[in-house]
Amino acid sequence: MPRQQIVSDRIGEPSGHFSQANAIEARGRFVFISGMTSKRADGTIAGMGDIEAQTRQMCENVKAAVEAAGGTMADICRVDVYVKDMSGFDIIHRVRREFFPGPPPASTMVAVSGFTHPDYLIEMAAIAVIPD
Repeated sequence: MPRQQIVSDRIGEPSGHFSQANAIEARGRFVFISGMTSKRADGTIAGMGDIEAQTRQMCENVKAAVEAAGGTMADICRVDVYVKDMSGFDIIHRVRREFFPGPPPASTMVAVSGFTHPDYLIEMAAIAVIPD
């Protein structure tokens, strides 16, 4: 069930690796992935103070969750990203390009004042539609 990227010339081009909107025929299973951070399976935090390393681990965690549900990163249609500091925007999107095939998911990114652990720099929640 491929995603169809929606592009409007009445909206500015995305500044990062995301789509203005995606259309997905809703046959299959919706999977709602909770906010994933840079926490490794052993409980340690990857990339202390390093937004690139934390983004990579976070994406690996999202990938593990969608694969456990029987899907792939291509099935993810929307992500919400929370960051401590927007200065890492370009780095975050460079890493996202490695994980999310085109068309990329629709996305929102916002800066927040804190996370559940003071060493987290980024968190991502995702929605996937996995074909039957």
